[in-house]
Amino acid sequence: MSAPAPQDAPPLLAVDNLEVLYSRVILALKGVNLQVAKSGCTALLGPNGAGKSTTLKAISGMLSVEDGEVSSGGIQFAGDSVVDRDAQRMVASGVVHVVEGRKVLRHMTVEQNLVVGGHLRPSLTEVRRGLDQVYQTIPRLAALRTRTSGYLSGGEQQLMLIGRAMMANPRLLLIDEPSLGLAPMMIEEIFALLGHLRAKGMSLLIVEQNAQAALGLADHGYVLEGGRVVLEGTATQLKANEDIQEFYLGHQAGGERRNYREIKHYRRRKRWLG
Repeated sequence: MSAPAPQDAPPLLAVDNLEVLYSRVILALKGVNLQVAKSGCTALLGPNGAGKSTTLKAISGMLSVEDGEVSSGGIQFAGDSVVDRDAQRMVASGVVHVVEGRKVLRHMTVEQNLVVGGHLRPSLTEVRRGLDQVYQTIPRLAALRTRTSGYLSGGEQQLMLIGRAMMANPRLLLIDEPSLGLAPMMIEEIFALLGHLRAKGMSLLIVEQNAQAALGLADHGYVLEGGRVVLEGTATQLKANEDIQEFYLGHQAGGERRNYREIKHYRRRKRWLG
């Protein structure tokens, strides 16, 4: 894994007091602050409906698709304000968003899907270079290159979507629920791939219900609830926090394993971790 950025180095991504409205009425995010370091990995945790996906869409310029808008606050990427940039310009800037739900082009082959991801590359030679890099990094996709993507397993589709994102040469990869619905062995493979990309210098912002996997890769994390950040800290601090252990990792204070569905009350602590 790549060395962490110096403590005084400016972050690659800085979200400052972000508020998001849908249909100019519904307040979805309320003063969200978060950062992603250069070559770092940040995990964004929280229950369903907390605002995690909205946060990613605000960063990637995809809010307008759902009648959403940034109503106040700032988003800086590589030192530039990007609040008003649309998704196409954000991809050109180096921010690529792998959305939840495995949105593959189902009637196209794996390679055709990958080529779509490289549509901003300047030449066919560069597209081919990108494909070679993807196939070297994800050998499974090389074996599947002529397979129709709609017939892939969920894990294979997720690998393909990460490969498609790689074709855009991202500096920052936003990825929403990469492990959703996958078997444990495939989750391990997906997170090993993300760790490899980070080691090569790519920064990651991961929304993930599997807190164990996300905090195992991340160096920092935030917990959203009701559109607000309610906890923040290093991955080590979050994993040691009692509320995170109980609510997200499924452990009682005594170390006993506990099922998420059995937890009736989340003792939320609205404080920063020191």
